Amino acid sequence: MSWLEQIDDVLQRYRNVPGTTSSPETSADFAKVAAHAPPEAISGGLSEAFRSNETPPFGQMISDLFSSSGPQQRAGILNHLLAAAGPAASSLLGRLFGQSASSPGPQAGSGQPTVTPEQAQRVDAQMVRDLANQAQKSDPSIVDRASDFYAQHPHLVQGLGAAALAMIMAHVSKRH
Repeated sequence: MSWLEQIDDVLQRYRNVPGTTSSPETSADFAKVAAHAPPEAISGGLSEAFRSNETPPFGQMISDLFSSSGPQQRAGILNHLLAAAGPAASSLLGRLFGQSASSPGPQAGSGQPTVTPEQAQRVDAQMVRDLANQAQKSDPSIVDRASDFYAQHPHLVQGLGAAALAMIMAHVSKRH
C-alpha cells in the first residue's frame, strides 16, 4: 500500500475546501499525514503556507518554528537564513552575536557564516523574525529551502496552527 493510500481518507477531508479551513481534528490529521507522506510532499504545502496571505508572514512563522526548535534545528535554520541574507549577513551576525560588523562572527572555512547550536541558543525570536524577513527580501527562494528544512521536522511544523496545517494538507491532497 502506498503512502498516499494510507492517508487518503484523511486527505479527502481537505480536498475541494479553502486551504485554511480547519477542524478540531486538524492537528491529529496532520500528524497522520506527516507520519506517512514523504518530506517533499510536506515541503510543498509548507512553502504554500509560508507564502499565503491567510497565514502569518514568513518571518513570524519562522520565528515561531525557531522558538519550538532544539539547538540543532535552530542552528540549521539560522545558517540557511544567513546564507540567503547575502551581504546583509555580516551586519545581521553582529546583531545576533553582539559584535561589530568589522569583528569576525561565526565562520566556516569557506567564509560562509556558520552558527553553532550553542550560539543559536542565544538568539531571540525577534532577531530570527528580522533575519527571515531580510533573507526573504534578498533571496525569495529561502522560503522553499526553509520549507525543505522544516519538512524534515514535522513535529515542529505541527506548532504552526490549524490554518497552516490545513493548507499543507490541502496542498498534499491536490498534488498527489
